[in-house]
Amino acid sequence: MISDTYQQTLDYLFEKLPVFSRIGKAALKPDLTNTIKLCEALGNPHTRFKSVHIAGTNGKGSTSHGLAAILQHSGYKTGLYTSPHLIDFRERIRINGEMVSKEWVISFVEQHKNLIEEIKPSFFEITVAMAFAAFAEQNVDIAVIETGLGGRLDSTNIITPLLSVITNISYDHKDLLGETLPLIAAEKAGIIKPRVPVVIGEQQEETERVFFEHSVQKQSPLYYAQSLWGIVRTGQDSKYQYFKAIHNATLQMKDVKTDLQGNYQQHNIKTILTATELLSHQGFELNTDAAIEALGNVKGATGLHGRWEWLQDEPPVICDVAHNEAGLKEVLEQWQHLPAENKHIVAGFVKDKELASVLPIFPKATFYYFCNAQIQRALPASELKAMAEKYGLNGEAYPTVADAVNAARKHLSKADALLITGSFFIVGEAMEVFNSSIA
Repeated sequence: MISDTYQQTLDYLFEKLPVFSRIGKAALKPDLTNTIKLCEALGNPHTRFKSVHIAGTNGKGSTSHGLAAILQHSGYKTGLYTSPHLIDFRERIRINGEMVSKEWVISFVEQHKNLIEEIKPSFFEITVAMAFAAFAEQNVDIAVIETGLGGRLDSTNIITPLLSVITNISYDHKDLLGETLPLIAAEKAGIIKPRVPVVIGEQQEETERVFFEHSVQKQSPLYYAQSLWGIVRTGQDSKYQYFKAIHNATLQMKDVKTDLQGNYQQHNIKTILTATELLSHQGFELNTDAAIEALGNVKGATGLHGRWEWLQDEPPVICDVAHNEAGLKEVLEQWQHLPAENKHIVAGFVKDKELASVLPIFPKATFYYFCNAQIQRALPASELKAMAEKYGLNGEAYPTVADAVNAARKHLSKADALLITGSFFIVGEAMEVFNSSIA
């Protein structure tokens, strides 16, 4: 009964409200007015807990989950807001790694349906308000808040955090955030608040001046993660990565074992450790050794999925939510070095992705299973196949992710490997296929 009512509640939210994943930028509102109105009606819950705000083109999800795992491990009641979700809407709102209950979601929407009808927020705006309300109700010690898209006009940007974090800047959503890296950086820099310290995860020549100017204007101390930490990878298996981490000021060397598995995670780990150190200067009892210990169980502690995740060991089936040029370059470089007799890729994208810059980086010596997620914004598999063939990528088109995954699995020998990538929605639906086959 609860499951049926919960699904009806989700249907109301998805069908009644503009959803970016469904209709694209038409779902976005040009300012923070709706979020402010919602939160005022809810008693401004975002003012009743401490927070860390995390933006960036790539890596903000892993960074958010990693930092939340450290705070939880250190004994702090920790809220975590991320987006989008892979399978269950409640993945977006967690407290100490646990999703809010279905009953809570149902109750919140029923209780505030008149408010929703009056303000007519977007789907993202109401989910942000829901998260803030949940964290305030549960009296969290701190919440880690990930932006959705951009920063300056993102619905989460009504908070005044203890710390702002910007992981990196690369090209994505150029129609919304700008055509150049400095313009995109300026949108992300919108989360920098007066006199609130800010961590920049990756120092880039094109964006350095943007962050410097914003930090000076806001009188916000600016820290580059790579200035504080150096990291060298020493090994990897299907469950963990192993690093040597060196603190550049103290020259202390630490062994890091983490279940954050993609090669790109070395950037995020530097950012996470830097953020941890800065929070330790603001009254939180955090130390490096405990932080490193927590990094060994980020997935178990926070429910993170879809980042170079092994869905199956033999033959290897790996999924990754990379969906833009920079993210896919990292994933495909790692994929290139994975030993396998034959390689297969299940891929799908949304309509507004700039495939002219993405498709050329995919390997040609691979068989492709082109597909589309079951959302309105998905690029039809037949169109993707036609575009991919222009870049020498050959394969078949499938109307659903499940069809593509099942076809790929039939063709896999024990010596082969399969990668599933292109969007959160592709990975989420693929994970459901694997979950149902295990069950």
